[in-house]
Amino acid sequence: MKKLLVLAGPTASGKTKTAIRWSQALGNIPIVNADSRQFYQEMSIGTAKPTPEELAAAPHYMFDDRSIHTSFDVGDYEKEALALLDQLFKKHEQIILTGGSGLYIRALCEGLDEFPDVTDEARQKVSDIFKKEGLPGLQAVLAQLDSETYNKIDLQNPRRLVRALEVCYIEGLPYSSYLKKSKKERSFIPVYHCLEWDRTQLYERINLRVDLMLEAGLETEAKRLFPHQALRALHTVGYREFFNYFSNEEITLSETVELIKQNTRRYAKRQITWFKTFPECVYFHPKEWEQRLLK
Repeated sequence: MKKLLVLAGPTASGKTKTAIRWSQALGNIPIVNADSRQFYQEMSIGTAKPTPEELAAAPHYMFDDRSIHTSFDVGDYEKEALALLDQLFKKHEQIILTGGSGLYIRALCEGLDEFPDVTDEARQKVSDIFKKEGLPGLQAVLAQLDSETYNKIDLQNPRRLVRALEVCYIEGLPYSSYLKKSKKERSFIPVYHCLEWDRTQLYERINLRVDLMLEAGLETEAKRLFPHQALRALHTVGYREFFNYFSNEEITLSETVELIKQNTRRYAKRQITWFKTFPECVYFHPKEWEQRLLK
């Protein structure tokens, strides 16, 4: 059966370079994106999208190919990526899937989990919490009702918090209880790999990456996107902190930069927790890319 070489890892762990090395070593096989923000043409610096030179170094798919104004969620991704793999596997025995969005990887490899329909009562209950207590209120209630989801979810993303709590209130069951009930059959075998760093080194890489993004013009890119901040794609670390900075005179640039670094480190920690749920995942340092490819 055909193999999908899944290359996951937290932000700043070296996925782009490792995927290109693998592709070239295996005969220039395709690389398919599984990062939920690198689809978008308007978001480049803040998403650490592969550079034009990197995109040209190997066949890349589903990178930089749609606008932030296009509706595209994980369900759309599952359908589109499956159709793409069907075509690519006609020519290739192996394909690389790489990205840091665990939900997108899981959707493609195993299928989306099915949840009960949200009731008006559950929706209103969560809405009331959000209106009265804001983001901290949603976070506190989720921590109480579903600690497993609380430890994995993006706690700065109100849409995801609201969704998880709505599901919790439908039948009084945790959001996490609906996950991983069954896997959908696929025409390929996912082989999971994850890049691993010492935590201190990873955080240093994250801090350096943010500094390099700033030098490359992240603030200017965020300012250009500021008028569209309500779009779901822009609820993203690196952009939302700048949006807050642009609209709040009491926040300094240095505070904004430190918050971006802090939130990125927190995001990486959640990614690491999520990837630990992948079955039989092989962990390795980027320097070991060649040895791991041969196993």
